[in-house]
Amino acid sequence: MLVDLCLPIKNEEKILRPNLERLLEYCRQAGFDFSWRIVGVVNGSTDDSLKIMAEFKKNFPEEIDYFEVPESGRGGALKKYWSSSRADIFSYMDADLAVSLDNIADLINPIAKGESDIVIGSRLLAASKIKRSWGREIVSQAYNIISHSILRYRAADLQCGFKAISRQAFQTLFPYFLDDYWFFDTEMVVLGQRFNYQVREVPVDWQESRFEKRSSTVKVARDSLIFVKNLWNFRKRLARLKKPVNNV
Repeated sequence: MLVDLCLPIKNEEKILRPNLERLLEYCRQAGFDFSWRIVGVVNGSTDDSLKIMAEFKKNFPEEIDYFEVPESGRGGALKKYWSSSRADIFSYMDADLAVSLDNIADLINPIAKGESDIVIGSRLLAASKIKRSWGREIVSQAYNIISHSILRYRAADLQCGFKAISRQAFQTLFPYFLDDYWFFDTEMVVLGQRFNYQVREVPVDWQESRFEKRSSTVKVARDSLIFVKNLWNFRKRLARLKKPVNNV
C-alpha cells in the first residue's frame, strides 16, 4: 500500500531544505507498515522552492518527488496532484511541520487498516497538545464556532493542515470539491460525512513553527469575511445534495 505524504509548498525556501531532511530521516527510521513517498506539491511559488524540490528528487528519486502547479492555492494543487497519483492513500501536512511527525502513523493507519476513509488531525481534542500564540488560538476557535453553527457538521477542527483520504473516497468526492484554497479542508471533512464515509479525528501535538521572516499568509479580517461567505455558499450547495450516497 502506497501513501503520498504531500507538502503543499508556496514560497517555502527558508524552511524547505531542513524540513525535507527532517521528514525524510524520520520516515526512514519510523518502520511504517506501509510504503511511502514524500511529494512536494509546489503551487504559485516565485522563490527557489521548486529548485530545492528538484534537487531532492535527483538525490533521493525513490523517496522524494514533486509536482508543480503554476497557480496559487493549496486545495487546487492537491486536487490536481491526487488526480494524477497512483497512491492508495493521499495525505498532506503543512511544510512547516507544525504537527509532530510522531502523529503520521496515527493519521495513516486507520485508513490503511480499513477502519476509516478520511482521517483529520485535530488540535481541539482533549488529548491534543498545542503551543501557539493566543491570537491564532482565538482566530482558530472562532472559525470553528462559526462553521459549526452554519454547517452542523460532526468534527472539532476543520482547518488543521494534517489530513488523509483514501483513493476511493477522493475519487467519489472529487467532483464536489470546488474550492482551490484553504476552504478545501472544510469541503473534505463535511462532504466526507455527508457521503457517509468514515471520518475519524485524531489528536495531534501541534506547535507553531513560524519565525519572524516567515509570517502567516492569513489576513484575519479579509479571510474571515471570505470564510463566512464560503460557509454560506457551501451550506446552499449541501442543501441541493438531497440524498447522501451510502458507501458503507
